[in-house]
Amino acid sequence: QVQLVESGGGLVQAGGSLRLSCAASGRTFSTHAMAWFRQAPRSHSEFVAAIGWTICSIYNTNSVKCRFTISRDNAKNTVYLQMDSLNSEDTAVYYCAARLQGALARMSEDYTYWGQGTQVTVSS
Repeated sequence: QVQLVESGGGLVQAGGSLRLSCAASGRTFSTHAMAWFRQAPRSHSEFVAAIGWTICSIYNTNSVKCRFTISRDNAKNTVYLQMDSLNSEDTAVYYCAARLQGALARMSEDYTYWGQGTQVTVSS
């Protein structure tokens, strides 16, 4: 059974940093694209970043504006999201997702597996 488990969320002051981790189990995702989405209260899910099997990555530049960095460690079957210069608009539940293909995608419906989410709260 495939599981994605996020960790690293929490409460941080504006301007601070957090590093989210997503550990996958049940299958190897080294050749699959993985992504982070987030959902703020009373808002729709929003694409944050994705990384392909070739380590190429894409970002929602309107929202994260070069403040976030996605990376992966295939040996650990884990993907990370380094978040710097956090502000209150980054407050949300962050979800890890994996798709069966290696190509990058921005739409949530393109992803098959999802984690349970981790809360990130930025205080101003």
